[in-house]
Amino acid sequence: MIKKAFIILFACFLSTNLFADFQEGKKLFEQKCAECHKGFISFKKLKENFYERNNKLLNLEIPTENMLAWAIMDSSKKIGDPNDVDMRVVEIEEYLKNYLANPDVNNSICDQAALKYYKKKEPLKISDEEAELLAQYFMGYKADRLKNMPKANKELSSNYNEKEILKEAQAQGKHIIVYATSKTCYFCKKMEKDVLNLEDVKETMSEDYIFLKVDVDYVSLPFGLKKHFKGMTPTFFVLTSGGELLNTYPGAWIKSDFLQILKENL
Repeated sequence: MIKKAFIILFACFLSTNLFADFQEGKKLFEQKCAECHKGFISFKKLKENFYERNNKLLNLEIPTENMLAWAIMDSSKKIGDPNDVDMRVVEIEEYLKNYLANPDVNNSICDQAALKYYKKKEPLKISDEEAELLAQYFMGYKADRLKNMPKANKELSSNYNEKEILKEAQAQGKHIIVYATSKTCYFCKKMEKDVLNLEDVKETMSEDYIFLKVDVDYVSLPFGLKKHFKGMTPTFFVLTSGGELLNTYPGAWIKSDFLQILKENL
């Protein structure tokens, strides 16, 4: 019993210290880096900027904070082994110190499509302690952002405001999913239980979509979708942030197929 209590206390102590290191790293990033590196911009908008608009949309000369976190943690050139957290911290620290001391585009882990638009970075020396705190910040960035992200899932009431929905979607650079459902729909309930209410699915949707649930027995579909609705529930309508219909998906879907729907509309 005493051993179990010790393990729990140690785990709490470790978690608290990791959180403290992340917060200190975040503060350091805001003090030393945020003036140049812009805050979060959705990857959908970043892809449009670099791959479709030749950087004319955002005119970025330096990567955003989420681009840095993604390059370090999740890109094909990511630093370290995701399965070895302790060693990964050390490797990220070393990369940050070495790269900042001698910024060389040939050693950059940033996306190649974006590199040609970035201005030359001046050398910057950081201490071992600063490198460790920044490493902790980047390692905790994604989890912290998902935890604090405003919930994108909404159930529309009869007095919804289309303009406000579009304003929110455009401000966040997100597409819109309208989910036509009914309280008497068996397949809707099953899909909500098996797919829509799963945490990883909700997190994936929140990253790039505003999700609107509409009970079609009581609330009219927004954005003129009634003319596209064939009466089947569930039906999913995917729209741009401006309210333009991209695709319609009638019927229930398993998790893998629904995630593919989310991916193919970005």
